[in-house]
Amino acid sequence: MATGIVSIASDRAGFRTVAAVLLWLNAAQYLLLWILTAWRLLRYRQALLDDLTDHQSAPGFFSAVAATGVMGNQLILTGTYDLALALWIFGLFLWVILTYAIFATLTIKETKPTIDRGITGAWLLAVVATQSMALLSALLSQHFQQPVRLHINFVALSMWLWGGMMYIWIISLIFYRYTFFKFSPADFSSPYWINMGAMAISTLAGSLLIENAADAWFLETLLPFLKGFTIFYWATGTWWIPMLLILFVWRHLHIPLKYDPLYWGTVFPLGMYAVCTFEMVRAMNLDFLLPIAHVFVYVALLAWAATFFGLVHSLVSSLISTLHSAKGR
Repeated sequence: MATGIVSIASDRAGFRTVAAVLLWLNAAQYLLLWILTAWRLLRYRQALLDDLTDHQSAPGFFSAVAATGVMGNQLILTGTYDLALALWIFGLFLWVILTYAIFATLTIKETKPTIDRGITGAWLLAVVATQSMALLSALLSQHFQQPVRLHINFVALSMWLWGGMMYIWIISLIFYRYTFFKFSPADFSSPYWINMGAMAISTLAGSLLIENAADAWFLETLLPFLKGFTIFYWATGTWWIPMLLILFVWRHLHIPLKYDPLYWGTVFPLGMYAVCTFEMVRAMNLDFLLPIAHVFVYVALLAWAATFFGLVHSLVSSLISTLHSAKGR
């Protein structure tokens, strides 16, 4: 997700070489993660099922849908439409299975945690997954003839509306957890950046629906609504940025800053904010916002580079430690 959206942001900013390198890296990572997931399903099936029924870990599975949507988006940029279509179908299948399996299971299970122990920013991955399918649907529709174009745009609109509905539900619980339960520096983890990222991808999908209005009569009828809510989503995401920065600084005044895989949950929202701002500027001629998009491309690239360096350093350190332990035996 993070590498893919930073690649797309780089492409929008004109950094074609960077975008191409990140595209190939992301394709390799996407395949590797599915291989590892399949291996885990075969080798540690019960552990995977336990995670799927846990309030804290289950929402993380929605990242598979979001990553599929982002990968499809990248493929459309390269003109690989057939493969993007296959990923769209696969992503929709994953979305249906995970949405109803996870939420139904968490609803009917007998033992449940309190809200301060059960909900995190990762729950908003359900929104990101939904909007990633809205986004990919809107992009793919542009490469079909009518009436298929009309039908896919209706899917895109429906997914966009579902994602907005889910955000309102989930962010209300997160804000309640923030303000009425004890919240320590350790509680503020990187997935809370998805508070902003979920709004950013909603803005991006909304902007594409505005651009597709000429292809679907129902979108043209809803243009004032689409424009109003798209700006509403962008403004909400923008409001979150200073708040999240304050909490980030507060956390690391108490906890040393060192690599954690969860930091990729910060990179994705930053990249998505850059891309959504570019697209909203184009969809509604808001050129005065363009400098914000350019600044956030650099911010996202810096965040990606720092996190990737942390990943490599962590892997090398772990390998060295393993080798030393083996020699000690």
